[in-house]
Amino acid sequence: MSNISLCLFQYCTCAHVKSLNASLAGFQPAVSTFYGPPDGAGSDGGACGYTNAVSQPPLNSFVSAGNGPLFRNGLGCGACYQVKCDLGPCSGKPVTVTITDECPSCSGAVHFDLSGTAMGAMAKPGQADALRNLGNVAISYQRVPCQYKNTNIAFKVDAGSNPNFLSVNVEFQNGDGDLNLVEFLAAGSTQAIKANHVFGATWSSNINPSTQKAPYSIRLTTEFNKKLTATNVIPVGWQPGQTYRSNVNF
Repeated sequence: MSNISLCLFQYCTCAHVKSLNASLAGFQPAVSTFYGPPDGAGSDGGACGYTNAVSQPPLNSFVSAGNGPLFRNGLGCGACYQVKCDLGPCSGKPVTVTITDECPSCSGAVHFDLSGTAMGAMAKPGQADALRNLGNVAISYQRVPCQYKNTNIAFKVDAGSNPNFLSVNVEFQNGDGDLNLVEFLAAGSTQAIKANHVFGATWSSNINPSTQKAPYSIRLTTEFNKKLTATNVIPVGWQPGQTYRSNVNF
């Protein structure tokens, strides 16, 4: 068994397969199921912190939970994949989905637990229910750039945030989609405050409001080391539970 195969079998996060499909050319085999209503979004994206956003634009219910190699303890949140199938009801045409949740009980080396909407979209016209009724479906997948047209990155401030603690969920990154590093920058400062990865797409840090004042800029580093700063995106007077949309995207 190769190092890559062993790593996938053990659901590890080996450095050389850190992004499961990014270093592999073309479509690879996987397994898919679907969850939730046949024409719905499945879960609310809770494991990634995308609560109530998965059924709305730009995701529009084209989402999937993933097992270990896809979810990667939350660092896979936001990554985009094309999935397709070639069985009787399948169209063979790829459908793009975003990883928005975890499926710890999913079997197989790589397992997409798709929304009902995404599963049905892989079918020929009029065959969506027939495809969903198959249960476990053999599919092919490949990593692709996320492309959210006319959408900028959003930062949802966690309800538990306060003047001494800032926690944000980061949504809708184009390109790589997922993140490896998040940093806060206080007003007038070039000294970055490294945020901790809490869960899913949520990152947080303690702050000193007497010396680290709002507005806060947020610097993002993706899995493949692309960097972007959302300047002054968390404003003076920011409130827990509010979402602040930037004017930038990758």
